[in-house]
Amino acid sequence: MIGPNVVPRFQLSLELRAGGSIIGAREAALLQGIERTKSIKEGAKLAGVSYRTAWATVRTMQRALGRPVVQSRTGGPGGGASVLTEDARDLLRFYQDLHRQLDERLDQAFSQATVKP
Repeated sequence: MIGPNVVPRFQLSLELRAGGSIIGAREAALLQGIERTKSIKEGAKLAGVSYRTAWATVRTMQRALGRPVVQSRTGGPGGGASVLTEDARDLLRFYQDLHRQLDERLDQAFSQATVKP
């Protein structure tokens, strides 16, 4: 019997049919961080990854998708900034919506499966 302190969890990733991950929890956290801070460095901190890992992740996503994920403007008057492309925002939104829907369905299925007859 499943105890009352047990809850279901899952990990979602979107991958190419030919192989290779496009987005999972780590990538989503990084994109959210970049969107919030307008900085890859600060976005990496929020996501809990190194700056080097953040750049590697961005490059991997861009190669997999075949298009930019982040647009960066170098410093100068007013400083630099990094923003998500519209495609990246759409991908992040899709990932978050799908994750939310699956999480709700998982909770429902778990509740039904643990109901005593």
